[in-house]
Amino acid sequence: MMPKQILLIGQDGQLGQELRPLLEALGTVKSVGRDSLNLADLETIPEVVNQAAPDVIVNAAAYTAVDKAESELELATTINGKAPGILAKTAAELGAALIHVSTDYVFDGTQSHPYATTDPTAPLGAYGQSKLAGEQAIQETQADFAILRTAWVYGAGGKGNFVKTMLRLGAERPELRVVMDQVGSPTWTGDLAQAIAQLIPRLKPETCGIYHYTNSGVCSWYDFAVAIFEEAETLGFPLKIQRVLPITTAEYPTPARRPAYSVLSPEKISQLLGEPPPHWRRGLRKMLRELLQTGS
Repeated sequence: MMPKQILLIGQDGQLGQELRPLLEALGTVKSVGRDSLNLADLETIPEVVNQAAPDVIVNAAAYTAVDKAESELELATTINGKAPGILAKTAAELGAALIHVSTDYVFDGTQSHPYATTDPTAPLGAYGQSKLAGEQAIQETQADFAILRTAWVYGAGGKGNFVKTMLRLGAERPELRVVMDQVGSPTWTGDLAQAIAQLIPRLKPETCGIYHYTNSGVCSWYDFAVAIFEEAETLGFPLKIQRVLPITTAEYPTPARRPAYSVLSPEKISQLLGEPPPHWRRGLRKMLRELLQTGS
């Protein structure tokens, strides 16, 4: 479908900032941030959506504080679990489609091969449970939808992510310890936003459903950190870092349990879009160059 009106929710986040210019090439975009649409305030959602009268809603907003969600389950469930269902229901009433971003954390990480969209879900923590509730709420409506699960997302925009944290710490400290027994696929918001923009014209009743999109390639958080510093040094970032030491998850306890293996198979979306996702290292290089140019 080629939309005339697109509603982008989460304009200020790292994904939302990448999405807006790409969506503007597809139609007229109304983008909203938390000040215009707070997904924790469920009663206001239909009013804001109806005013925008979109053909497509892209929900790039979420409660993403994985550890904090353990003590804020109600808030996480409202934003991630209940709000998407209301968005989908309102979309169905308008005859609009919904694209919603979900997460690898809906899986428990016990597999040793990439998760397909049809594999059983079993979230380990409150964040994953809240995101799975959102997926289920969408599927219970009559809306045309695409749920796009992704993982390890980072971008030049937004408040913070693993890459920005590593760069900050690497400029301050000579040594860092990073977990090496959690494995996944880092995903640059630039590539993820491009995939969403390419998905929209291909969204029809027969292509609705769940998709997985991450950059290609697999690494641990330790591998990712080492690559960040290698690329950053090449580009001339100011760094004090001398050593990155691999540690286990047990040596770095967190309130939320995380999947040890959360690699997602992008086979389904690759067939729809006609090409596989770019490798994560290429995305990392592009993001770091963008950071240098913008100084953000």
